Amino acid sequence: MNYILFDGPARNALLPFTFTRPVADILVGIMTIRQKWEMRLGSTTTTLTEEYLSDKYPMVELEDNVMINASFLPNDVLAEMVSDLKPNQAIFKGDEVIAFYTQEDQESVDFDTYEILEYNEKCITIERTWDIFSKNEEAIREDFDFLTEDRKSQPIPKSVNVIAPENIFIEEGAKLEFVTLNASSGPIYIGKNAEIMEGTVVRGPFALCENAQVKMGAKVYGATTVGANSRIGGEVKNAVLFANSNKGHEGYLGDSVLGEWCNIGADSNNSNLKNNYEQVKLWSYETESFAKTGLQFCGLMMGDHSKCGINTMFNTGTVVGVSANIFGSGFPRNFIPSFSWGGAAGFTTYVTKKAFETAKIVMSRRNVEFDEKEAAILEHVFELTKKWRNY
Repeated sequence: MNYILFDGPARNALLPFTFTRPVADILVGIMTIRQKWEMRLGSTTTTLTEEYLSDKYPMVELEDNVMINASFLPNDVLAEMVSDLKPNQAIFKGDEVIAFYTQEDQESVDFDTYEILEYNEKCITIERTWDIFSKNEEAIREDFDFLTEDRKSQPIPKSVNVIAPENIFIEEGAKLEFVTLNASSGPIYIGKNAEIMEGTVVRGPFALCENAQVKMGAKVYGATTVGANSRIGGEVKNAVLFANSNKGHEGYLGDSVLGEWCNIGADSNNSNLKNNYEQVKLWSYETESFAKTGLQFCGLMMGDHSKCGINTMFNTGTVVGVSANIFGSGFPRNFIPSFSWGGAAGFTTYVTKKAFETAKIVMSRRNVEFDEKEAAILEHVFELTKKWRNY
């Protein structure tokens, strides 16, 4: 069967992260949504997304296809229902479509003519940016159970101070000595060739993905995920870092999400709680205004390729777009448009020529090429977000 993950109505609510990727490639828990579906279905997937992303994330359509709403995270029951779909069948949860069967010669999809299968059990959905960190604990637990079932962990080194070792799984090649792992409050997963340096204290749930690193003396609270090849240091709580990003120094990051190729300067901090303890509002790209999250704790949402200098201070509920460069004293505004250059003293446009020069250098350090597809995506995002750069 050919499986296609589509963005669905949640895409705009997941900006800035979906400026540069489909919904399916959002990291939550231990794996991206795509990886979760592919592992449970035992099949590769392709993507139906925005046209400007389709060169990098193409769709392959065959004679028989199952379309899957990427906002829904799979579990055993849901994955089985999807794999058992037959022609003219669709799976719904309430009014939302989860998956449906299509055929190449089908001119249109009319769910009134479909047999509707109701899915009434619980499942995780990622429909807003803050779902990524606020549902990360549940996602880590589900991924941990799935990835470790009937498998044996690498041994925990003798120098490690450990609580609840039965909730810890270490993949091959991982390195850790003289650290404290407390898995009594949630599982701890240490990926292949990942490293936790000496003096670090980790409280689960925690996921350290392949080749990721925790620097010396870090303090990590759950539920935190560090994506492949990313690095963290200082104090981190309930944060998700996508692949290839760095928060390697002292400073606090909490209730936050960092996209790919981000860098947080030394001694930078974000607030995750307002002084008056009211619920946090976040910039909404859909309404072009600040929207209530219903959360008391909400920190920093930073899109791909964005950076901040040393000692940067982010207010509660700050949204940073794609390829922004933030520096200087004081608190910058709590919505920083894509391709912005500056800080509290003011912003100018970060022109693509300069931004691309930096991206090439940054990506080459991870042996990744900044190619024409990457440049075309960022050029499109630059034009798409121009209306918000009204400094």
